[in-house]
Amino acid sequence: MSTTPVIGVLALQGDVREHLVALAAADAVARPVRRPEELAEVDGLVVPGGESTTISKLAVLFGMMEPLRARVRAGLPVYGTCAGMIMLADKILDPRSGQETIGGIDMIVRRNAFGRQNESFEAKVDVLGIEGDAVEGLFIRAPWVESVGAGAEVLAEHDGHIVAVRQGTALATSFHPELTGDHRVHGLFVDMVRANRTAAH
Repeated sequence: MSTTPVIGVLALQGDVREHLVALAAADAVARPVRRPEELAEVDGLVVPGGESTTISKLAVLFGMMEPLRARVRAGLPVYGTCAGMIMLADKILDPRSGQETIGGIDMIVRRNAFGRQNESFEAKVDVLGIEGDAVEGLFIRAPWVESVGAGAEVLAEHDGHIVAVRQGTALATSFHPELTGDHRVHGLFVDMVRANRTAAH
């Protein structure tokens, strides 16, 4: 068995290429995933930022929503950034009509909580489990986590709001580490995927 995990990036909409680059830099084999058969071949999956309502609609349209839910329920390691965080939430505080989520993390998220596009900002974020300096968090129309259930672990806060969460094999951040050139959060996820593969064998 090769030690290099194969990690997919859900390529329906959003900053897919940047995640592929960051995952490769973190020693994973990265590939875009658009169809259920591609999903079946990966050891882990990144759900990128973008527009959560669009990703939700496209996932349903491409026949991906149920396979995604099934794999996440079965323990597929998954990492969501920004819109991806919304997709991994069990509940959205203010969903658009018809907006669905994959689920996987017992949390309630608020969409666009940090403001609109023109209120995007960068901030240093201390993330539990990441060694060294704080992570440079890039927040673009970012959500925050309103509350978490007992199973979810808060990894980071900014201004009193939860911005990074982990539950079992699922990880989510409000910010975009794929856009900063700091690949440590992707490294953390790759380690989670590796540990999960080891446990499965």
